[in-house]
Amino acid sequence: MGLREECGIFGVYCKDPNKEAVPLVYYGLLSLQHRGQESAGIAAVQPGTDGKAENVIECRRGMGLVGEVFGGESLSLLRGSAALGHVRYSTSGSSCLENAQPFVSRFKLGSIAVAHNGTLTNADVVRELLEDAGAGFTSSSDSEVIVNLIAKNYKKGLEKALTDTIKFIKGSYALAVLTGDALVGARDPNGIRPLCLGKMDGGWILSSESCAIDAVGGKFVRDIEPGEMVIIRQGDVLSFTFSEKTRRAVCAFEYVYFARPDSVIDSVDVYGARIRAGEILGRESAAIADLVIGVPDSGIPAAIGYGRATGTPFGLGIVKSKYVGRTFIAPNQSLRERAVSVKHNVIESEVRGKRVVIIDDSIVRGTTSRRLVSILKAAGAKEVHIRICSPPVRFPCYFGIDTPHRRDLISNMNNASELCSSLGADSLAFISVEGLLESIDPRGLRPGARQNSSGFNGREDGYCLGCFTGEYPIPVPGEDR
Repeated sequence: MGLREECGIFGVYCKDPNKEAVPLVYYGLLSLQHRGQESAGIAAVQPGTDGKAENVIECRRGMGLVGEVFGGESLSLLRGSAALGHVRYSTSGSSCLENAQPFVSRFKLGSIAVAHNGTLTNADVVRELLEDAGAGFTSSSDSEVIVNLIAKNYKKGLEKALTDTIKFIKGSYALAVLTGDALVGARDPNGIRPLCLGKMDGGWILSSESCAIDAVGGKFVRDIEPGEMVIIRQGDVLSFTFSEKTRRAVCAFEYVYFARPDSVIDSVDVYGARIRAGEILGRESAAIADLVIGVPDSGIPAAIGYGRATGTPFGLGIVKSKYVGRTFIAPNQSLRERAVSVKHNVIESEVRGKRVVIIDDSIVRGTTSRRLVSILKAAGAKEVHIRICSPPVRFPCYFGIDTPHRRDLISNMNNASELCSSLGADSLAFISVEGLLESIDPRGLRPGARQNSSGFNGREDGYCLGCFTGEYPIPVPGEDR
């Protein structure tokens, strides 16, 4: 079973007030569906009814996939030349409609909608301060903390309200804010969560991943830099830095698993990073085998890379049902195991009588890996060797990935040999931390990263590796997980 992804953000601002942004946001969210499958929502700027009234923001949210939430006529109920959408997993707050985003706040100075990807490490403290000041909350999501902070400071003007809010919150965030006349994007000072800027005919796009910009016919412009805010208004983009320069710490799991392979995040081609991870696995821990297969979908590029590096033939081997929900959503272990058995099936003719290397992105609880070894051997595989293109996941994430409790992370409780025996495999190896870093950034030339004497980007710069090493880029709450 994999980790839970975080969330996806997609916003569109059209300079022409007669152009519709909502359909573009809908298709953008479909392209980001892999980042969140629990709920979806779209907020849009509606013109004032009497020609003089302020623009207002209307929002539709629901539980389920984008196509389910906005099926039938529900999409046509939203109109406007600027819109903001969100798909969600419950990394903070429970899975319920009250926690679906975007969050909308209406007050005498206007309306705002907020969509957030990440987790605030000081959300409880800020929530308590806001409640003491009279603010009300309808959800348990820390994203509502952000919208209340902005609303509280809005009388200072949009830019000042946003800057004051961002300087007050701590943790990870890719943030998009929709107002009556602007679309704003901001990224935390470490850049833990991704956010990028795109351009289309007559407008601009904010997106968690570049693949969604491509999907709506836009052109990727650049990534929002860590500690940067962009304000899109009247067709122009204003950019400024709201924090002192700090070390970049992009989530390494974006490249291992979360992002779509056709995305580019912080100038790194995700597909290329996964190919290189497989090549490095082959270099670090090759097994004598007749076939290499990848666990769909993120393991397939790595399997191709492994095959290239070792000369092992690549084959399909495993088929994934595209219509089965994510296995970790199931409420208990028994149902999760049943979901895993439905989700993957083996092509028996491909693996029978062969020594097989299977490549996956990670091992969390071990449910999926154990099941895959079992069905491969049942299909006649002589040997099954597991290779993982991330280091062992031993620590929780505090920045927007919903990892299990530390006691449930199987790599925290077992060394590689014990884990191999538990999974029933013939051998097991993980990519090294250094190998992972090399796969993401092979030349160590990430802008702003400090290089050591070898020219390679060290673990202290460039990426967040907290779930592997227990070393986090910013202070985290005392671990109770």
